[in-house]
Amino acid sequence: MSSAAVPTRAYTHRLSGSTDLPDRNLVGGKAWSLARMTSLGLRVPPAFVVTTEGFRHFHEAGELTERLRAQVLDGLADLERSTGRQFGVGPAPLLLSVRSGAAISMPGMMDTVLNLGMTDEVEAALANESGDAAFAHDTHHRFLELFNDVVLGLDPHDHRADSPAAVRASVSTARPDVAWDPLGQLMASIEAVFKSWNSRRARRYRAHQGISDDLGTAVTVQAMVFGNLGEDSGTGVLFSRNPLDGSKQVYGEYLRRAQGEDVVSGRVTPQPLSELADQSPTLHSELLAAAQTLEQANREVQDVEFTVQSGQLYLLQSRTAKLAPEAALRSTIDLVEEGVLSVDAAVRRLTPSQARSLVAPRLATTSQSNPPVASGESACAGVGIGRVVDDPDQAISLAAEGIAVILARPTTSPEDLGGMLAARAVVTDEGGSTSHAAVVSRALGLPCVVGCGAGSLNPHVGSIVTVDGATGTVYAGELPVLVPREDDSDDLRTVIAWARTLSPISITATAEGLDADDVVDLTDIPGGIDPEQVAATIAGLPPTQAISGGAAGSPEAVTAAIDAGVSRIVTDPVLPALLAAVHHTAPGQPDATAPTSADSPTDTKGQPR
Repeated sequence: MSSAAVPTRAYTHRLSGSTDLPDRNLVGGKAWSLARMTSLGLRVPPAFVVTTEGFRHFHEAGELTERLRAQVLDGLADLERSTGRQFGVGPAPLLLSVRSGAAISMPGMMDTVLNLGMTDEVEAALANESGDAAFAHDTHHRFLELFNDVVLGLDPHDHRADSPAAVRASVSTARPDVAWDPLGQLMASIEAVFKSWNSRRARRYRAHQGISDDLGTAVTVQAMVFGNLGEDSGTGVLFSRNPLDGSKQVYGEYLRRAQGEDVVSGRVTPQPLSELADQSPTLHSELLAAAQTLEQANREVQDVEFTVQSGQLYLLQSRTAKLAPEAALRSTIDLVEEGVLSVDAAVRRLTPSQARSLVAPRLATTSQSNPPVASGESACAGVGIGRVVDDPDQAISLAAEGIAVILARPTTSPEDLGGMLAARAVVTDEGGSTSHAAVVSRALGLPCVVGCGAGSLNPHVGSIVTVDGATGTVYAGELPVLVPREDDSDDLRTVIAWARTLSPISITATAEGLDADDVVDLTDIPGGIDPEQVAATIAGLPPTQAISGGAAGSPEAVTAAIDAGVSRIVTDPVLPALLAAVHHTAPGQPDATAPTSADSPTDTKGQPR
C-alpha cells in the first residue's frame, strides 16, 4: 500500500515586490517592512527570510537541520541570481547582513551581523572591484568585530588593532570549532540570532513590554549595501516627523563613509540630515519623498533606516517610530486632521503611560545662578531627579532600595536595559537622537539626554542631579518642578473629548453631582492603593456607583470598575484612565484608516517619572 508524499514544510520565504504582503507573524516586522517597501516601488536590497516556523523547527530539533540548511541555500542562490554576485567568491562577491525580527518591534534587543561572507580572498576581490583597498579592509574588520561579538560571544575590543589573519588565529586557538568559510559564517549567524531570542536581555525587554516569549523571531538574510564605500556613500536614520514634539518636519541624522551600526550604536555622533542635502540635494529629496510615501501607506510616523552606496539610495527598514509622549499626542491629532486616521484609531493608538508622562512634573524656570553641569541633545523630554550612578547593576540595586538614580554611561547598549528601567533618567557622553539610548528611552517615556561629551557626569557620580530631558541639560542638586494640568493643553483637551465618546465609563476629575454616599474612596479600603491588589478590592465591593482615591486611576482599577458595573471613576488626571477604559473595550470593525505598519505600538507600562 502506497502513501502520498508529505510536502516539505517551508521554513524560508522570498521577499518579492508582490502587493500580497506576507504574514507579519511568519516573517517578522523587519522582513515585513522590506516587503512593504518593495511593494511600494522603493529601492530595497534583495532578501529572503527564515521564518518563525523555521525558528520553532530549530528549537524543537536543537540545531539547524539538513532540511532547514537546504532551504537557506536555496534562498542564497536566489539572492545570487537577483544581484548577479556570488557569495564568498570573486570577482563580484556577495556579502550579507543577518538580522533578527519578531512580529513586534524590539529595538536593540536582538543581534545583527553585517558584512557576512568576508574572507581574505573576498577582501582582495572587493578591493579590486571597488578600487578602494581601505574600504575592503575596513569592511573585513567590521565583519570580524560583529561576528566575534554576536556569534562567538567574545569581546570585539580584544582584537581591534590586529590583522584579520591574527584575529582568526587567536579566536581559533580558544574556539577551534569556529567555521570561517562563508557558508559556515552564515549558518552560525542564523543559529546565533535564533539563540539570542532567549538571552537575558531579550527576556527582560519582553517582560517589561508584555511581549510573549512564545512569539519567536524570524531571521532576514539580505544583500549588503555599503555606506562606507566612499565619500558619496553613507548611512542614516530618518523620522518622518519630529520624534520629540511631533511637529511635521523630517528629523534625522546622517554619517558619511559609515555603516548603520555606527549610527544606532551611538559610538559615533552623526551629523544632521542636512549633511545629506549638502552632499546630494537630489538624494535628499528622494529620501524625503520615500518617507512621505511610507507614512501615508502605514498611517504611522515612520522610523526609516537607509544607506547611500555610490550615490544611490537604498532603504533598509521602516517601522513605527518610537515617539516621546508629546510627539505621540501631537502627531496623532495631526494625522486625524489630515484625514489619515479616524478618531477611534487615534484614541486607541495613545497609551495610558504616554498620557501619564504628559502630565508628569517638569522643570520650573532656571536662573543664571544655577548653570547646567552638563548639556547635550534632548532625546526624550521629562524631568528625572536622583543620584548619579555609572553602573547599570548599581542602578538596579539602589532602585530596589527605593533610591532614585540617574544612569550615566558613555553610551548604552542592550546590556544596559536593566539599569535604564531602574533609572529616573539616562545621560550619555556620546550618540545622537537615533542612538540606542535615545530610541529605548523614548519607548519607555524615560527622560534622556545624549551626546554630553566624554566623562560629562563623572565628577558628579554619587551626587544628586536634575535632568531636564526637554532642554538636554543636567543641573546639580534637586530643582523645583511644575506639575502641568490637562486643562492647560489644547491637545490634551482634544483627546479627552475624543476619548469620552468612546469610553464605556464616565471618568471625571471631581465628584461634582455625586452624593458622598455614592462614592467609595479606595484610600480607606485595604488593597485600594496598590495597583496589584486594587482589581480584587473593587471586585469585592458591594454594588457601587463611583470610586475615587487610592489607585482608582490605574489601568487595573479602570478595568475592574468596568467589569464590576461601576458607572463613574473620580481621578485626576483624567486622560490616562479614559485611555485605559477605551483600550479595555473590544475594538469594533476594522477601521479603514487603522495603521498597517510593521510594528504596532505597545504600551510600555512605564511609570511617570
